[in-house]
Amino acid sequence: MTPDAALKIEWEPKIIAFCCQYCAYSAADMAGSMRLQYPTDVEIVLIPCTGRFDVILALKAFENGADGVYVAGCLEGNCHFLDGNIRARKRVGMLKGELAAIGFGPERVEMYNLSASQGPKFAEIAREFTERIAGLGPSPIKRPADAGNPGES
Repeated sequence: MTPDAALKIEWEPKIIAFCCQYCAYSAADMAGSMRLQYPTDVEIVLIPCTGRFDVILALKAFENGADGVYVAGCLEGNCHFLDGNIRARKRVGMLKGELAAIGFGPERVEMYNLSASQGPKFAEIAREFTERIAGLGPSPIKRPADAGNPGES
């Protein structure tokens, strides 16, 4: 087995999910309460509203080792802050365009809408997105574990 093959077998994608507190986070909580299975590598970050999502949050997540990022908010037309999820969708679209322009891979970012009662859908989204990222492989900006820190001699 080649060293690259061994690395590929051990690698699990790291996913960051920015979830609004009213719907997506509640759906994630419901998925947990229902004991639905979804990948443990999905790290949920609670935000008050997806309208508070900013491109810099996703870029920081990638910088800190994320392989994929998704934003999950209320159903369109049902945002608790009126149009936060619409603004978030536009930001995610802009981010996808910027990532495509630099060759990073726009499919590493996605926006989802769901209600608080959709725990099974949250688990399904987490599984499908993780599978998508697993198919893409590690983030292109991720350093190998043995590369050390830059600046070390």
